[in-house]
Amino acid sequence: MDPRRAQRRELVILATAVIALSRLLDGPLLWPAAVLIGLATAVGAAAYLGDGRIREGPLEGVILPGMAAAACFGAIRVVPTNLLLVPAVFAVAILIDRTLRLEDRLAEREGEARPDDRATALGYAVVIAFLAFVGIATFIQGGLVEPAPGPDLPAQAPLDEQAFLLLVIADAAVAGLLGLRVSVLRERTLSGALWSAATYAAVVAIAAASVRAVALPRLLAPALLALVFFVWDGVHGAPPAQRRDPRWIWQTVLLVALGIAVVAWNMALRG
Repeated sequence: MDPRRAQRRELVILATAVIALSRLLDGPLLWPAAVLIGLATAVGAAAYLGDGRIREGPLEGVILPGMAAAACFGAIRVVPTNLLLVPAVFAVAILIDRTLRLEDRLAEREGEARPDDRATALGYAVVIAFLAFVGIATFIQGGLVEPAPGPDLPAQAPLDEQAFLLLVIADAAVAGLLGLRVSVLRERTLSGALWSAATYAAVVAIAAASVRAVALPRLLAPALLALVFFVWDGVHGAPPAQRRDPRWIWQTVLLVALGIAVVAWNMALRG
């Protein structure tokens, strides 16, 4: 067997096994455990992409595999501990393996990325974003809004300010990291990619605060946030030559205005 293929398979099996076993984990250790599995997978991806030399692999190439592992770590908690866990674990392995294959192909590509490479990376980023948003919600008590059990029974209590802020910040961090990965494929400078990633984080943070204010049930809110991420990529992902267009200034102004409006809305609802 090809040594690189064996290395990739070992990484996928190890990450998937840890994620499967994590279904039995509960409590405050979930947050650091998710970060650790993501970092461990990212380090393994760096070694794989750099042919055993971590520092020689493309740094941005570790984002999708690492985020895929961390996202699946959280999202698998919505799967019941029965036979449905088997196909879920199999899907986790496929997702991590596919992201590693994509990054391997991109690392070997000379010159700028092709449009199909960008489209594929965006597709994986949207899927990972959805899984990550689901996982984050499962880590927070009441993060997934459950419908009222009956017409005469009280609805789920709203999140307190600390949990609400944690949810929004975590969602924004996920969007920022994934936005950085897709931005690197089209931006010519690191500063441009970082600025682009910050807009993904800001848009998703605003959307997360908004959908939480209207208490969308269960997986609908994470799905909507993933859709917002995808739509923003289409709106914001113009070629760098168009960045001097005045519309880019209005995008920033609109984001700030929306952020202020959403904060005021949530304060009014909690007042």
